[in-house]
Amino acid sequence: MTWYPARATVDLSAIRHNVAGLVDRVGSAQVMAVVKADAYGHGLVPAAQAALAGGATWLGVAQTSEALALRAAGITEPRLLTWLYAPGAPLAELLTADVDVSVAAAWALEAVAEAARSTGRTARVHLKIDTGLGRNGLTLPMLDDLLPAAMAAQAEGTVQVVGIWSHLAFADSPDHPTVRGQAQVFAQAVDAAQRAGAHLEVRHLANSAAVLTTPEVHYDLVRPGLAVYGLSPIPEQASSAELGLVPAMTLTARLATVKPMPAGRGLSYAHAYTTTQDTTIGIVPLGYADGITRHASGSNARPGGPVQVGGRRLAVSGRVCMDQFVVDLGPGATEQAGDEVVLFGTGADGGPTAEDWAQVAGTISYEIVTRLGARVPREYVG
Repeated sequence: MTWYPARATVDLSAIRHNVAGLVDRVGSAQVMAVVKADAYGHGLVPAAQAALAGGATWLGVAQTSEALALRAAGITEPRLLTWLYAPGAPLAELLTADVDVSVAAAWALEAVAEAARSTGRTARVHLKIDTGLGRNGLTLPMLDDLLPAAMAAQAEGTVQVVGIWSHLAFADSPDHPTVRGQAQVFAQAVDAAQRAGAHLEVRHLANSAAVLTTPEVHYDLVRPGLAVYGLSPIPEQASSAELGLVPAMTLTARLATVKPMPAGRGLSYAHAYTTTQDTTIGIVPLGYADGITRHASGSNARPGGPVQVGGRRLAVSGRVCMDQFVVDLGPGATEQAGDEVVLFGTGADGGPTAEDWAQVAGTISYEIVTRLGARVPREYVG
């Protein structure tokens, strides 16, 4: 492993535990572990393997390169779906690698059918429906226009429509009226596809939040992402611990410098934080180039991102820089260069969590873990 003054330790047993718990929650529905974006920063292949060991029978990725990387790594057994691409995507490679492909537009159906003809393979297609999110996917009128061509391609043997799927706009607010409304549109899409002649294997709508809160939309398959990695998709309603989830990633660094600092001294760029007493400061060699969000900078009026040093809960003191940030360790601090700093982890010992960082930065825990930079080594345990 490349030496670096920080590392992200990923507990694969936590991923297995989380997926097993999700499998138990959804009864007869299958579980697709979403491992897009390098498994939310946890590492594509190790996380996928752990999710499968926990009971997932499908894997899902956004980008075509992620799907091909999983197959190249020897993960050939589970069904695998990829869903976000533009004209020119390597569709023939995907079909050769036995990857299911989403279709969200007429041009995509034509391109997938052409790739099927060129490879001699039947493309397994999931029709993506825009049930109300207002993002990628076919509206119901667009679906009506597309179905004749889809069924013609199915009759030709180039395409098999095996799934209908969609995304919820307010999954983390299960009582929001759009949840029921989108489910109704989804049911209309399923009915239209089946009446046209599609032989659906799976219907899938539920992400992590819906898996945990809305069992009526579990259908045949669910697509948890964040929950696989132990983070709560509904932090306002329940913490990870309350949901039985274990955060899989712990981010630590080593103090690069520890030195005394007099009262009244500004720290880091623009002196957003000024020492109020003679104190000791520590330099943590991680910054926004590593994915430590600058929005978690601290000032005297507003503590920055939380850290744990020597069992003490402290915070970023001043601006987060490209490669480092400062922590006011307090007067009489005994820490030395090389001592460990925990940025986030499970929180079981009272230490900070990714959700704590999200609260300070005004974002969501998804972003905190996913944006962690590639130069931070991942170490796998469990």
